Order: sequence, then C-alpha cells, then structure tokens
Amino acid sequence: MPTFTEENYLKAIHKLAERGDGKPDVSTTALAAALRTRAASVSDMLRRLADKGHIHYEKYRGARLTESGRAVAVQTIRRHRLWEVFLVEKLGFSWDEVHEVAEEMEHLRSEVLIERLDAFLGHPTRDPHGDPIPSAEGQFNPRPADQCALSDVAPGIAPVRVVALVDTHVRFLQHLDLLGLRPGTTLTVVERYEYDGTARIRLCNDAESGNSEVMVSRETAQKVLVLPTTLPAGLTD
Repeated sequence: MPTFTEENYLKAIHKLAERGDGKPDVSTTALAAALRTRAASVSDMLRRLADKGHIHYEKYRGARLTESGRAVAVQTIRRHRLWEVFLVEKLGFSWDEVHEVAEEMEHLRSEVLIERLDAFLGHPTRDPHGDPIPSAEGQFNPRPADQCALSDVAPGIAPVRVVALVDTHVRFLQHLDLLGLRPGTTLTVVERYEYDGTARIRLCNDAESGNSEVMVSRETAQKVLVLPTTLPAGLTD
C-alpha cells in the first residue's frame, strides 16, 4: 500500500501530465516545483515508485504513471475532491480554505466511507473549483469540445458560464471572489481592450438586482474556463 507521500507524488504526476502538451512524461523539475521540494528528493522518490511498479522512470526523460500508479492517483484525487465538496457544502468552509484540509482527508482510504460520502453529497461530478470528480471506477467525464478560456471569448457574443479554473491557489480564489467569478457564474464579454487584453465583463444576475460589470485582466481570464450557455427566463444580458 502506498504511503501518504507516495500518493501525493502519484497525484501530482497525474495532474502535471494532464496539463502538459500531450507528452506523458513529467520532468523532475516540474514535479519538484509542484511539490515545493528539492529535485534530489524527487529523484529518490521516483526511483522508489518505479521499484514498486507505479511509474516508468528514466533519469533525463521523466516519470510516467503505470496502470497501478494511475489507479492510486485517481482514487486520491477522487477522495480529495469529494472532501472539498463536503467541506464547502456541509461545513460552510469557503472555497479558498478547503485545499489543505482535504489534503489530509484524502488519505482516508476506506472505500465504504468514500462511497457513502459520495452518495450523501448526491454524487457530485465537480468540486467547488470546477475540477471533475472521477467515478469510483476511475473515469473522468470528457472535457467538452467547446470549453475554452475566458480570454478567448470574443466580445458581444452569447453569454458563457464559468465551469472550471486553471489556478486554484488561495490568492487567486480570493481575487475571483472580489470579481464575483465562480463556477456557475454566467457572464458576457462586453469589451476587450487591445493594449493589454483587459476585458470588461458583465455578470448576468437576476432581473431585480440588475447586472454588474467588472474589469478582468488577461492573466486572470486565461485561468478561467467557460462554456457557451443561454440565459434562463427572467435574466437579462
């Protein structure tokens, strides 16, 4: 059975591979940066994981998950994201508070506990940050073909809905709170300024409170993922 540290490494390799440019191998440097540790420590752990059959590892090429390594990584991710939903929806944590707590709770390996937690929460498919929650069988819902970054949305088109984030660090989440941007938020891009890519965004609220506008930098917009949507009855754009 993998140790807690080994689970953290396998989870990090999985996430980095997903965010990469299509290459299955994750470099030691990238992994050290993600885990905030020394490259030498990463190399030692990768050799240990390779000995256990959880990764394929070559010194100058990087690490790639095996089937057993992927299974451990995905189940760790599943537990983490379910606990994040529980902490936000049932215990009243804010979305910028839950990561460190869920990091500890994700190592509770009881399958019965996790399946009952999943059922108790109504089988959520995404965590509070919009990240997909894999099924008990380790399957992720495929990414929608029309999902894109907010920075790629042209001004004046139909409303879009925030579905996920590229960055979930605390300061970024707190910044989004100030802007009123969360998964589920519906908005339109009113105008984008050519000089620096800053966009004027209209948040689509209910008809009584009206619509508010915020300015969103290109850097922020690149980290917010959206899908096309249509406004329900009673809302205006």
